[in-house]
Amino acid sequence: MTAPRPTTAPLPRTGPPPTPASARPGTPPRSSGVREVLRYNWPRYAAGCLTAAGGWALAPRLPGPAARLVRTGSLLATAWLASSTLATWRVYDRSDLQSYGWLGELLPAGPGDHLVVSAGLDETSRPVAAHHPGAPQRIVDLYDPALTTEGSIRRARRRVPPAPGTVPGRPDRLPVPDGALDTVLAVFAAHELRDRADRLALFTECARALRPGGTLLLVEHLRDAANIAVYGPGAWHFLPRAEWLRLAAAADLTVVTERRLAGLVTAFALRKAD
Repeated sequence: MTAPRPTTAPLPRTGPPPTPASARPGTPPRSSGVREVLRYNWPRYAAGCLTAAGGWALAPRLPGPAARLVRTGSLLATAWLASSTLATWRVYDRSDLQSYGWLGELLPAGPGDHLVVSAGLDETSRPVAAHHPGAPQRIVDLYDPALTTEGSIRRARRRVPPAPGTVPGRPDRLPVPDGALDTVLAVFAAHELRDRADRLALFTECARALRPGGTLLLVEHLRDAANIAVYGPGAWHFLPRAEWLRLAAAADLTVVTERRLAGLVTAFALRKAD
């Protein structure tokens, strides 16, 4: 499909190529691990703990059937708290996800002239630049309290400010000229756009900004059996695989590679036609 034109001209790249993030001043923040995830999402974990503890305390005071029901709910809440914490530790602290060593399989020729899309928390630009220090890099942040409504993103953004050189953008208006990029990287960013129209606008804009044969690299947890099993109701914050494939098809992007990372994360390489 044809990408809608921005209401104002996108910002052209001027001067020398963008500076790789690894060469920018400042100490890179620690990538999210279980401690950071707990810090960003503490209200949900606190609610889960209160639910579990309250259920165990209340059950002895209820008649048989009601007590069994409350104990079952408390048991599920306890199990999901434990399994989600363990899964987060395994994915973000113990796997190679944050090292980006898997990037070469999805982008064999490297990212080239690439754009990192974040939605309030950018933990992608620095490791990608470290792996590919000669590749020109741009960073766009879509953070907007009206669009990215999760409290966890607000807390993460306060803790990890945008990297130097980051440019604000909108899902329907990326500040990049037509056909300027070899790769767009959207790692744990697109699902923060809770309205499907915003996600579709983002995919369409990415396709516009890519050169023929360019790649949108999408990395997300999916709302699937594995994630539901360990995250319980929290997995409804993720989107189903079918939704990402529908968005890709609507933007005329084709899946060329799909890889599971750390057992619970899926990476898609979505190619624009030559």
